[in-house]
Amino acid sequence: MAIRLLTAFDATASREPSWDRACRIQGEMFEATAALGGLDVRLVFYRGFAECKASRWMQNAAELHKAMRAVVCVGGETQIERVLEHAVAESRKQRVHALVFVGDAVEENVDRLCRLAGELALRGTPVFVFHEGGDPHAGAAFRQIATLSRGAYLAFDLASADRLKALLAAVAVYAAGGYRALADYSAKQGGEVLRLAAQLQD
Repeated sequence: MAIRLLTAFDATASREPSWDRACRIQGEMFEATAALGGLDVRLVFYRGFAECKASRWMQNAAELHKAMRAVVCVGGETQIERVLEHAVAESRKQRVHALVFVGDAVEENVDRLCRLAGELALRGTPVFVFHEGGDPHAGAAFRQIATLSRGAYLAFDLASADRLKALLAAVAVYAAGGYRALADYSAKQGGEVLRLAAQLQD
């Protein structure tokens, strides 16, 4: 069975400065899991007025990079609920091994987001939230989503692209090989990857 990973991004105007950087680091996920059998990845993003889109499932870094490069950030409100609903719908068809979400704000009903996060936990789809910026309201909501889905939360900023690269790769390793594979990977990587692994330890 293919390892399926959803990668979701806030593509509203506030994230435009970091979008190009995010495009460049996606390939690390595929490289990190090559020895574990690889990945099927779907890009999900929202922007503008009620626009939330999903790509087809992709099997290599070049395809994902091309899909991300075609996206232009547009101002709008967050649509995290639609991202989580999409993950639930996909998990009903076939298991989704993890959802990665990268964003900087939450402008929605947190209770509804938490309900969906709990449903994803029941379906075996942990949410890994990477929070850009320091908004405390968003941070609190993102931590709840991560906890309820049995995933993990970590903050990053524009100066820490290398950290995000390593963390995305770590999630891919976890999705493909489980906690034992992540533990081996984190022992080699150290730093933030060890913190990520610690949140998932039984």
